[in-house]
Amino acid sequence: MPAGFVHLGKELEDIRIPANGILSRTLYKDGRVKVVLFGFDRGQELSEHTASMPAVLNFVKGRARVTLGKKQVDARAGTWVYMKPGLPHAIVAKTPVVMLLTLLK
Repeated sequence: MPAGFVHLGKELEDIRIPANGILSRTLYKDGRVKVVLFGFDRGQELSEHTASMPAVLNFVKGRARVTLGKKQVDARAGTWVYMKPGLPHAIVAKTPVVMLLTLLK
């Protein structure tokens, strides 16, 4: 990162979500943060799991059902979720979804 910043734009517009699949691509990683771009086709899901570090979900496109602990919430473009380490969570795409996951070390 010689310029002191990272700019993402076209990477979020040009994502090609695989038919009946999930795309996962690391966009940035350093010693303190990791940013992963996800693309989910309609009906695809990440089953319940936890993260060992704080995480942020930022929904860029589409609609999904997100389970956070015992609560279910609807997510759409613009939805932002912060999760503490160890929180069980899951995602089911209701439409094709583009989402950024930020892991904070």
